[in-house]
Amino acid sequence: MIVQMFMVGRLLTNCFIVSCIKTGEAVIIDPGYDAKQELQQIIQYINENKLKPKCIINTHGHPDHICGNGPLKEQFQIPIMIHEKDAKMLEEPGRIFARAYGFNINTPPADEFLNEGNLIRFGEETLKVIHTPGHTPGSICLLSENEIFTGDTLFAGSIGRTDLPEGSDEDMRKSLKRLLDLPEHLTVYPGHGPTSTLKEEKLANPFLQWF
Repeated sequence: MIVQMFMVGRLLTNCFIVSCIKTGEAVIIDPGYDAKQELQQIIQYINENKLKPKCIINTHGHPDHICGNGPLKEQFQIPIMIHEKDAKMLEEPGRIFARAYGFNINTPPADEFLNEGNLIRFGEETLKVIHTPGHTPGSICLLSENEIFTGDTLFAGSIGRTDLPEGSDEDMRKSLKRLLDLPEHLTVYPGHGPTSTLKEEKLANPFLQWF
């Protein structure tokens, strides 16, 4: 598995292009860019490496993670996937929320809904959906053999906010507890900030000392 990270948008969202070494099939996670130059960089990377995108995955529905869905869907003719509990954020309720925070999102509705345990396959790679509500009702993490993409659930040294609309402290605690039960060797690729490992987070992340 090859992971390429692009830091995009005004909130410095981590957009990931995750690809299979053998087949070149790939998924695009959280294209939250809001500048044409950022879009061009993503497309250039995909084309130069002869990748074959299979889908766009949103780890949740906040505008800084979805605002670039539309152009990439159109460019590569691929489906948009998000947990069903955040799907409304790709429609008018999400546009209202986005405008309140100064975003102009460009996304069509979801093509496929994701739920706990779903498997997303691309080439010889697989990502397993883990439903981790707390930051939003439909927040998900994506688990592979050696990596986990945590969206805004878990950051290096921190966690996602729960004080935004539909956030939940109680749900976040339950979700973090689930992550603590995963193997420590996993590399953590969060929605913002630097990468880490689950071992490092168990040792040093103050929000994981609740348990």
